[in-house]
Amino acid sequence: MAGKQNRPQRSDREEIEFVEKLVAINRVAKVSKGGKRFSFSALVVVGDGKGRVGHGTGKAREVPEAIQKATEQAKRYMVRIPLREGRTLHHDVTASYGAGLVHMRTAVPGTGIIAGGPMRAVCEALGIQDVVSKSIGSSNPHNMVRATFKALQLISAPRQVAARRGKKVTEILGRRAQLEE
Repeated sequence: MAGKQNRPQRSDREEIEFVEKLVAINRVAKVSKGGKRFSFSALVVVGDGKGRVGHGTGKAREVPEAIQKATEQAKRYMVRIPLREGRTLHHDVTASYGAGLVHMRTAVPGTGIIAGGPMRAVCEALGIQDVVSKSIGSSNPHNMVRATFKALQLISAPRQVAARRGKKVTEILGRRAQLEE
């Protein structure tokens, strides 16, 4: 019985802490014998601001329904991204999806989020505070979001690299890690 009482409280708390960003809405017209039928598709990015982020698309006859479907899908497919000091990326990364190419670089404190449209939404939802990024090629929001996610999933923390190689973190980072401690 106690488990059932805790479950709603946890879901209420999760609802409050999610950051939802509407990236794009597209109106599609289907021409039929009786006239035009409009439907809407929405692209939404959802994150907790602490290293978890997801994106989703939804289609419906009304805009709010499309946004709701996209938000539910984004929450279902969230991924965890390791962040350095909880504010920036561990290393520079490049990825592409379709014709969209994305470069993301680490930045010093105080830089802010230097990114365009869809990439900015992903960074804000993820909780990145300092990043310099550039999108090249396609400006299609869907391709840009997917390329950004592909790039973020390539990021690995020094702990993960050290564990994979069977070394210590100080051996991976070298002298810089010793100076920071």
